[in-house]
Amino acid sequence: MNYQWYPGHMTKARRMMQEDIKLIDLVIELVDARVPLSSRNPDIDEMGKGRARLILLNKSDLADEKSNEAWMRFFEKKGFFVLKVNSRSGMGLKAINGVVQEACREKLERDRRRGIKNRPVRAMVVGIPNVGKSTFINSYAGRACAKTGNKPGVTKGKQWIRLNKGLELLDTPGILWPKFEDQDVGMRLAMIGSIRDEILNTDELALSLIRFLKNSYPGRLSERYGCEEEQEPLAVYEEIARNRGCIQRGQELDYGKAGAMVIDDFRNGKLGRITLEFPEGEMQAAQ
Repeated sequence: MNYQWYPGHMTKARRMMQEDIKLIDLVIELVDARVPLSSRNPDIDEMGKGRARLILLNKSDLADEKSNEAWMRFFEKKGFFVLKVNSRSGMGLKAINGVVQEACREKLERDRRRGIKNRPVRAMVVGIPNVGKSTFINSYAGRACAKTGNKPGVTKGKQWIRLNKGLELLDTPGILWPKFEDQDVGMRLAMIGSIRDEILNTDELALSLIRFLKNSYPGRLSERYGCEEEQEPLAVYEEIARNRGCIQRGQELDYGKAGAMVIDDFRNGKLGRITLEFPEGEMQAAQ
């Protein structure tokens, strides 16, 4: 399966961001904690050069904790400020104000020396589709400022949101990059829901997820579905379909229904806390 999804509005959004970056002091980049590297748009590093940078490991409650810590170390070594957050519950959001002040200390000092008082830090919130930007903004602001939806492509335009005297946020549409050089990146993004499900091959995606879970998180599938994991991935897939009653007329297995169930269970955390990729050189933090 070839993973590509780049609607026309993303080209426009990218141009808009390149213009707006001139007004920005800080880039707040949301990534999905389950795929912190795959859910980063490499264009943002280029666009954000010379700006303070904060990475938020969003949905960190769905990723395993050892991997969360490993990814924090990874990004800190590269010079980013990093926080673990869960935008839905609000976990970790209180720490952001202090980190913003720290990240923008030079800018605030410069303003003070020039006699500029009370000019707010201007932060651009960026991230790929369905990573939780709008949910983050609404939780952080304590009110509904941004449209939200459990599918990619809900935010189409930009909007400024004044949070308090010291901070303004610019919400931007989620943008992917036009071509995935590594199809594994596309596959991971499909697993977390950042590519529209309508264009995906559910069977192939579910089989890839089952293969990964067998190797990296042994026991999770058998615990959830009562299947025998020591078989080939396809046999595990078939057993899951049988055990969960995913049967069509004529007693044929309904692979589509079983595959969608496995993918949904992963996305909703019903298979436990799972990270799909790990920093190079780090132990896989399974179980």
